[in-house]
Formats: sequence, structure tokens, C-alpha cells
Amino acid sequence: MTEKHHAKNHIGLVLSGGGARAAYQVGVLKAISTAIPRNYGLPFPIVCGTSAGAINSTALACYASCYHLGVKKLEWVWKNFTTDQVYKSDWVGATRHFMRTMLAGTQAEYAIPRAVSLFNNVPLRLLLTKLLDFKRIDQNLLNGYLRALSTTASSYSTGESVCFFQADKDIQTWHRSKRRGQKCMINVEHLMASSAIPMIFPSIEIQHEHFGDGSLHQLAPLSPPVHLGADKILIIGLAQSNKPSAHNIQHTNPPGVGGIVGHLLDTIFNEALNADLERLQRINKTLDYVPPENQQQLGLKKIETMLIRPSKSFNRIAHKHYHEMPYAIKTMLRSIGINARSESSIVSYLLFEKAYTRELIELGFHDGLAQLDSIKTFLEIDV
Repeated sequence: MTEKHHAKNHIGLVLSGGGARAAYQVGVLKAISTAIPRNYGLPFPIVCGTSAGAINSTALACYASCYHLGVKKLEWVWKNFTTDQVYKSDWVGATRHFMRTMLAGTQAEYAIPRAVSLFNNVPLRLLLTKLLDFKRIDQNLLNGYLRALSTTASSYSTGESVCFFQADKDIQTWHRSKRRGQKCMINVEHLMASSAIPMIFPSIEIQHEHFGDGSLHQLAPLSPPVHLGADKILIIGLAQSNKPSAHNIQHTNPPGVGGIVGHLLDTIFNEALNADLERLQRINKTLDYVPPENQQQLGLKKIETMLIRPSKSFNRIAHKHYHEMPYAIKTMLRSIGINARSESSIVSYLLFEKAYTRELIELGFHDGLAQLDSIKTFLEIDV
């Protein structure tokens, strides 16, 4: 029988967004599985994800009763990815959608407005519907294998960061400035909304609100696990080193459209996490000077965090595999100045091809093993 984890309900996992880069998270999760018996349940019962990280976190929640099986399922999907499983990449499908988007701004006022996007991600919806059994989430909550699952999306209608969550009955909704927690039964619409990268994929309508990628308005990415009861949070981030290369420093030409889009994506997906971690560390230091009884009165508690980040550049790996991207997609990217020699990060987000995702899984596995002892201590794995 799979072991339950009632005693460790305070441990949370945060999986950030990053398109195809999220394959790296699967490698780290696989490394963690080497320290856990095969019949073990989820070692972090509070699972929070954003964008592509929301897809990975939901898969873990669906298989919360057997962590090894959940990781195996994720690994199989990411190791066999092709671009046409995520968005239409054939010449006819890609160019038709591209032209519709270009013409959307010229349509008559009485026409039904279409969601504007560079690519059509209907294939991703079909894949998620086929692979994920959302009914398992509620079953795992009832059986004690899972305490909470959340997926965050950005409301274009209100400008808020909305954390959709499915959790134990004692966890209540919340509302703060520009962010709120909304209890629901998580389904494919929430995942499509959370992973709808601005301008890249179309927005999604949920209960009369239009939503896009959860990273867009997420100024406090560590807020969901804290509200859901975590006081220890393992974070698998997808940010690269910000240290500029000598080539970039000496490059005098202004950035093209592709380079600017890449910088925007890097900012959307990564900067808020860095700022929130710094804020959390400052609060922890302040609480060192506050008596425990006063902390409780203030509704504050110390939160431990552990951050795992890639040891190599995603951009360099992606451009090594640039030639594997479908011809139609490469043609469209060339129209905004992106080719095999470009410095833009955009390729590392959109390259859903198995040679690239497999290399990211291996990188994550290597990085996870390198920190495995620290991870085991942090997750209180004592088997």
C-alpha cells in the first residue's frame, strides 16, 4: 500500500513557467524519485504551478498516490514531445492562423472578435484532455495523498493574478491587492489559461473573464503555497544566469523584435520570483526579532525555501537544436528577425522537440542529483 503523508502536509512545491523549458523540472523531479521508495506518495502535498509548470504540477497531483508513477508519466510525455502536439506547426495550419491574427486588427466593428495570438495551441488542449484524469485530484485529496493543488492565471479583465486551487476543506479563499485565491475543480481550461503565453497563444475565457499566462501578473509567486498552508517550499525555477557574456557586452547593434520579445518573456517568467524570494528572506530575518506569540497574532510565520536552478544556459541548448524546429515555425520566426544565430530566448520557450526536451531532462536530473542530499534533508525524506 502507498504510504500517506499526513505528517508532512506543510511542505510545498512551486513549479514556475517557461514553455518548453519546463522539461528541466521533470529531470529534477526524476532525481528526487531516486531517493524515494517506489510505493511512496507525493513528498510535497502542496503543489503549485504556473504556465507550463501548472501542467507538470497537475500531473503530479493526478498521481499523488504514487510519486514514481507520476514522474514516469511526465518523463514519457516530455521525452517524446513534438511541436505539433502543442501548437499547429504544419505550413497550412500555422500560416492560416498567423494571417488571421494579422488581419484581426482590420475586421469590422460588428465582427466577433478573435483572441489574438501568433500560434494555435488547440493540439495542447487535446493532449492534456487525453493524458490527465482530473477526477483523480479530488480522490487524492479525499485519501490524504494531496493537500492542495493550485494553478495561477492572469486576468486580462481585472488585471489580477488569480490562483485557482483545489484543496482540503479547511483551506479558504483569499483576496489581496491585485491577487486572489479562487477555489474550484481544476480542469483543462485552467491549464490552458495558465499556459497562454501573451501574444504567442490565445487567451482563455473562464466564467466571463479572459485569462492569459499566469506569470504575467504574478508579482508574488510564493503567495499560493503560503496561503495553502506551506511553511517549507521547494522551488524548481527556470531562470538562467543573468551574467552577461563578453559577446553581449561588446555587441553594439540595437536588439531586433525577436530579441526584445525574448527579453520580455525572460522578465515575465523569471523576475517576480527573484523579487519575492528576496522579500521572503527579509520577512524571515525580521521575524527573528519578533516573539513567537506576537508572530501568531500578526498572522506571520517563517517560511523556509530551497531553490533549484539550471546550471547551463537554455538558450545555448535551444539554438543547438534550432534546426529541429518545423520549417513553417522557423519561417514565421525569421519574419521577426529570429534565426539560428539569434541571441533571442524565444526559441528556448517554443522548441517542443524531443531532442531538446530530452537534453533539458538530463540537465535537470544531473542538477537534482548534485543537490540530492540537501533536497532529502529539506523534504524530510528519511528512508
